[in-house]
Amino acid sequence: SRSALMLSLAVTCACLGATPVDKLAIPRVGGPMPPRPSWLHVPAPGGSNTRFEDLRESIHGLDLHTVCEEAQCPNIGECWNGGTGTIMVLGDTCTRGCKFCAVNTESTPPPPDEDEPMNVAKAVAQWGVDYVVVTSVDRDDLPDGGAGHFARTVQMMKALKPELLVECLVSDFRGDLAAVESLANSGLDVYAHNVETVERLQPYVRDRRANYEQSMRVLQHAKETAPDLYTKSSVMLGLGESVDEVKQTMRDMRAAGVDILTLGQYLRPTEHHLSVVEYVPPEQFEAYNEYAMSIGFEYIAAGPLVRSSYRAGEFFLESKLKARKAAST
Repeated sequence: SRSALMLSLAVTCACLGATPVDKLAIPRVGGPMPPRPSWLHVPAPGGSNTRFEDLRESIHGLDLHTVCEEAQCPNIGECWNGGTGTIMVLGDTCTRGCKFCAVNTESTPPPPDEDEPMNVAKAVAQWGVDYVVVTSVDRDDLPDGGAGHFARTVQMMKALKPELLVECLVSDFRGDLAAVESLANSGLDVYAHNVETVERLQPYVRDRRANYEQSMRVLQHAKETAPDLYTKSSVMLGLGESVDEVKQTMRDMRAAGVDILTLGQYLRPTEHHLSVVEYVPPEQFEAYNEYAMSIGFEYIAAGPLVRSSYRAGEFFLESKLKARKAAST
């Protein structure tokens, strides 16, 4: 029975010196919130004669929708000054209802704009960024989850600006491995899909159509399809996970071939979403950073204000991707 299983797990945890299962925290909507710490802040972006100002002025005339502005990301100044931008395709309405996300949801969003891949490619080519992250809402209403739309967008961007580095941050495409393959073979540089949280907390945090095993399988298949492709994932912290659970998630990602990891603090978007269980201190993020590098990740960004696309281009623009492109020419 379930009660017997829980008792067995609790006894096992006690014997191993780990936190008992019934003591592990679970995030809830409307749950108690710890006070926000004083160190959780970021400087205002911008200033005269900065790349941030140049990009902000240019984007408004290009009909590009950036996650950076629409989500009011705290790192917009760092990323734009570093030449990285994140744009959305496939509309602004998601078919899933994850409990941490404030995006609009609907079972049948409007159909995709067939001209969007070319329009986005033209706009990005003019925008002036070196590295672009393309992301979207989940589109379970589409046969391939939107993978073909992503692939066309990548191909058109590369055709117009071959030196542009492209990362796609995508859904799990409902576990459709053919969809994963079509995007992995499109010419992109980084295939990103977020696991979001540790395995135990998946049903409390993500939509029921998403799960830990499916996400790991998608990441692994992308790497198997295109071994030279960099793969990337992200985890939100502060939802009740334990240190051991975070480390296990890292090990599972490495077993799936994930190269890059970002870890950031979960921040509740509205009172109708999951409450923060804990504000993870900077020193714990640093400990996670050290552990991740020790088990073979090529790069990790870990900190309270880190997000999936945080300074995404920095590492690659200065090293691996440019070196690879130079070697292939």
